[in-house]
Amino acid sequence: MRDRSALTLLVAQVLVISLMLSLFGRLFYLQIADGPRYQEAALDNQSRDIVIPALRGLIVDIEGNALATNKAGLMVTADRLVLDKLEDKGESVLARVAEVLMLEYADIYTRTRLCGELARGERDGCWNGNRYQPIPITKEASENQVFTILEGSDLFAGIDAKPVPIRFYPSSAGERATHVLGYLGPITEKNLNSEEGKPYYRNELIGKAGVELLYDEELRGVPGIKKVIVDRKEIVRRELINRAPAAGNHLILSLNAKLQAAVETELKDAIFRARANGHRGDSGAAIVMDVSTGEVLAMASYPDYDLNIWEDGITVKQAKDLYSQNTGVPALSRAIQGEFAPASTFKVISLSAAVEAGYSLKATYQCPGEVKIGDRVFRNYDSKATGRISMTTAIAISCDSIWYQIAYDEWVRDGGLKPKPSPNDFFFNSAKGYGLGKKTGVDLPSEQSGRLPDRQWKLDWYERNKDFYCNYTQKAKKSQLTPYLIEIARENCLDGDKVRAGDMVNFSIGQGDTLMTPLQLVVVYAALANGGKLMVPKIAKAIVEPSGRVVREFEPEISGRLPIEKSTLKFLQNSLRAVVTSGTATRAFSGVGVEVSGKTGTGQVFGRNLDGSSKGDTSWFASFAPSKKPKYAVVMMVSQGGFGASTSGVGVRNIYEHIFGTNGRVAIIPNGTPKVLPRIDSSKAPLS
Repeated sequence: MRDRSALTLLVAQVLVISLMLSLFGRLFYLQIADGPRYQEAALDNQSRDIVIPALRGLIVDIEGNALATNKAGLMVTADRLVLDKLEDKGESVLARVAEVLMLEYADIYTRTRLCGELARGERDGCWNGNRYQPIPITKEASENQVFTILEGSDLFAGIDAKPVPIRFYPSSAGERATHVLGYLGPITEKNLNSEEGKPYYRNELIGKAGVELLYDEELRGVPGIKKVIVDRKEIVRRELINRAPAAGNHLILSLNAKLQAAVETELKDAIFRARANGHRGDSGAAIVMDVSTGEVLAMASYPDYDLNIWEDGITVKQAKDLYSQNTGVPALSRAIQGEFAPASTFKVISLSAAVEAGYSLKATYQCPGEVKIGDRVFRNYDSKATGRISMTTAIAISCDSIWYQIAYDEWVRDGGLKPKPSPNDFFFNSAKGYGLGKKTGVDLPSEQSGRLPDRQWKLDWYERNKDFYCNYTQKAKKSQLTPYLIEIARENCLDGDKVRAGDMVNFSIGQGDTLMTPLQLVVVYAALANGGKLMVPKIAKAIVEPSGRVVREFEPEISGRLPIEKSTLKFLQNSLRAVVTSGTATRAFSGVGVEVSGKTGTGQVFGRNLDGSSKGDTSWFASFAPSKKPKYAVVMMVSQGGFGASTSGVGVRNIYEHIFGTNGRVAIIPNGTPKVLPRIDSSKAPLS
């Protein structure tokens, strides 16, 4: 019995000793081994960071003209930590602020709400940052307004004001470049938690779109930071860090501000010309590219908007209008995000495919008014028959029926609905070689890749949609239950995973499921002009330090080569010239004063507008000039703009007149694009 008690006591002693050792070990770890970390945490609880945002670098055009700079402003801010403690959550304070600043209370309320605090449909203009930083109400306050707020501090609890640099887009040449430049916005929690790039601070503004976003790290600079130790009464006891801010680098773009303004004007005029001719003309894009370097000299999208609304304090209505279908979604860049059927501009790709399939460029081909395939009739755009014509004439007058026949014959040779194990797919492969279905690599965010509806795409599409089409009468809206749409749904349910004859026929003229962005098309036509090189479009030309030292200069980059022989390329160049001299664009370019080569396109669109009307045709013109020694490629697209030549063709013609100075216009680029980087005017540098 005694032995048993002794054993129990021994076990208890060992257990107690083990617990003591564990406790002392933990204390040692906390106080000695991990002491510095906890000391740092304690220090943070007593420290305060005062962040001084760095002055953002300039954005200038290829001639040194300021596209984005900084100006002095007075910013009024709200401190949510103070406002939320008030009895009415700060509503009366914000009402008084609205009265002083002569702003709508609803706008101020929304601006000072975190986006997560508002319902999804009420978030336009909300604060993307957090409640722990001053929330800007306006940066355009007058001195009298600021004095009123600061002198009445008892009436304006949580409201402060201070001078700040404001990002400013001067439009000195009349340009906007809305979708190229982008805008700034507040730091979000996602930014703060990001481990990429430079560290962020809560009261910084960063790029949210365009080159402001893509080159944010270069433009932003390094914020200044002052870290101080305070006591419980918030009295500063000592200073730990005092680092001055370092201004950001400048960004030189390949854009020419004067040309940008001219292209924006001609695009807008083309849209209103379409409307005057009875078309809806709801949006559009136009691009000018240097064919040798891929440098983008102008890129316009309509509708656009004034970028300064972001810094002035965007209203709820303005925020809603940016993304509203009723206003045309001005926030969307049609140049790189708009995807449209390229229509007859695509026929340069079809010609390349036909040559690869063995069709002779020296032969003549029948161009009937219509071609019947199965139980469907495919017509020329104007339903005219022109008899036997050459391939050059087929491109010049934009005959569709030649391509219907060739595409159908090749589809049959590939096995039709029961394709061979390794079909030739000349049309799909040619399109892929021209860059369809792939992003161009332009240095702008949110570029779309278009759509190459080849066999794999059909399989993927069918997997996503077969349930809908196979149960169409149960899942479709009542308005969609027409005999025609029900029959299409039945066909899609049966063989929607296969490339059908109609798919191939439509693909050959740039219709059906084929989609391209205007930027993709300008890259294609630049390649036709420069000997076959697919250039990566470039917006940025160089990054320069405030001292003037060049940090980086962006070199031309080739992404691939057109999959055609030199003889085919030469044939295409001659055929595109014939479009202007004797084809569909003859009238639009009569007397232009410079030799232009190009192709019209009139894309048919399936679907309806918000008012229930049928969608109108997409107007295209893709080109390069001068024809013999090409320097520039120009593409214009007008959604629901009607015929390619009369809407977009005339717009492109006017752009070339601006470039070369013909027909009484002053040449914007008389000696070509500058070969030397501009000197940035120090008087336009960021404010200090």
